[in-house]
Amino acid sequence: MTAGRVVSKPVYRADLARWAEEGFGDWIKAVVDVSRGIMAVGGDLHADDAALLLAQGSYQQDLWGINLYPADEGPDWIEFDSMINIRPRDGNRSRGVDDERTRARIRDVVESLIPAE
Repeated sequence: MTAGRVVSKPVYRADLARWAEEGFGDWIKAVVDVSRGIMAVGGDLHADDAALLLAQGSYQQDLWGINLYPADEGPDWIEFDSMINIRPRDGNRSRGVDDERTRARIRDVVESLIPAE
């Protein structure tokens, strides 16, 4: 079992790629807290990363699961796909992130924590 880690200060994509190799190879799971501007990465499940953030004071409604492909360029290096995103009562009925503003907030957090090298 791979434990996730909280990212609250900028890291390099090379770090992310190294962490990805510990788990799935060329990609890594992450959960973004759009309110606090932090994320957890590297858990075996998105739920593991979410639990890590919840234990540190995050709220479920602020957490969104994504996958990151550190070697990819452009907007597709962030994939909006996670079971934790399915929240019909909040208007999100898919594994993706249906609201464009929320996707933009997620991208902003990811880009602030993993800037282009």
